[in-house]
Amino acid sequence: MGLIIGVGGTKPTFAYDYYYGIEWDSTVSNPKPTRIGKMELHQSLPVQSLMRRCLLTDDGAVNYYLHANDSTKRDNGAAANLTGADGQYMVEMPDTYVRFETDGTKNRALISTQALPGFHLWRKDYISAVEATVQRSTTKLAAVVSTDADYRGGNNDATRDGTYRTMLGMPATSISLTNFRTYARKRGSTEWNCNVYQTHRKMWWLFAIEYANFNCQATFNAELDENGYRQGGLGAGVTTLNGTKWSNFNGYYPVIPCGTTNSLGNHSGVVDYTMPSEYDTTTTVVGVPSYRGVENPFGHIWKWTDGCKCLIQSEASGGLSEFYVCDEPANFTSSGVANYQLRGVLPRKEGYVKALILGEDGEIMPLEVGAGSTTYFCDYFYTSIPESGVSERGVLFGGYAYSGANAGFVYAYTDYTATNTNARLGSRLCFFPQIEAA
Repeated sequence: MGLIIGVGGTKPTFAYDYYYGIEWDSTVSNPKPTRIGKMELHQSLPVQSLMRRCLLTDDGAVNYYLHANDSTKRDNGAAANLTGADGQYMVEMPDTYVRFETDGTKNRALISTQALPGFHLWRKDYISAVEATVQRSTTKLAAVVSTDADYRGGNNDATRDGTYRTMLGMPATSISLTNFRTYARKRGSTEWNCNVYQTHRKMWWLFAIEYANFNCQATFNAELDENGYRQGGLGAGVTTLNGTKWSNFNGYYPVIPCGTTNSLGNHSGVVDYTMPSEYDTTTTVVGVPSYRGVENPFGHIWKWTDGCKCLIQSEASGGLSEFYVCDEPANFTSSGVANYQLRGVLPRKEGYVKALILGEDGEIMPLEVGAGSTTYFCDYFYTSIPESGVSERGVLFGGYAYSGANAGFVYAYTDYTATNTNARLGSRLCFFPQIEAA
């Protein structure tokens, strides 16, 4: 695949000085890849360190950035307003130059802040700091921290207000992918979207390179290792609830209020949340993770994700499960694959992810299953095969509150069409700026 700059004893000085990444062998089950590139960059993390929480207005302008250590404040120390009045509560994801390489069984993911030979740009975009809700008076998708009834989460059930099952302050669920897309676009343009595959994929690779770990559920460790590198993961996440108790508690609706990790600011970490006694008389505490400002990047509720889809054929109709991606949000659709590109073929059975499609775009859907919860990519893949014809399916990422060890950034579910709704299915809000014509 041309010049490989990630290995070898002699490297072009300029390139070597400005990229860093990871290498792994597809035949080795250890989920911890090897750090490669300029090692000092693994300490300074120039790409990841540019991620920061902000409030974004509907025209895509940053109203103001939030304090690095406390998101209830502006970056100048004044009080911030996260209720939607000052804009949507987002995390800015910087311009990132990427390169993915496969050389036999060796695979590499490389990133840089610079336009290096063989690298291509993943441009700056924004992902909600919290799981999305809906402004009920306008049906606009929103990223806010508010207990106002206009932003009631779940299925907008007002009869739960004032009870232990309240949906005030919670993310919205019981909404289809199609409607999540529609509600996001009501912010004024096709730049506004629900969770976008390209953005989720970008976040995953930034995490994997920063921590040099494909097991995002590894125990969180705030300390650097002896080399000054990040270590561990983000903990189990909100994945350890008992399914029966959750169902009895509130019917599988959200349980974690938006903004639980405000105190972490732009930092990665875990905030303990104690479940109400109505869930269980025994005290139950879950760890709510944030990756550089993105609260619950996996777990709690599944995230409907736009910009990708699957065409799953019955055995009689071809016997393939095809994965498609669309890079232009204006062309996102819930029907057909016009303007989508075939990026790979998925496994025909479920299981823990052993290998990713990868390719030059770093696809994070599985090429092969057969791993375990602590080997290879450590996350699970769900699929089902139609008895006849071809079934068009959407993709859900991350898992829900009783997924356990199955959950993670690349935990994907491909059983539902884009019209499916239930209490455990939510999304995020994303802003994907259009490229201005020259």
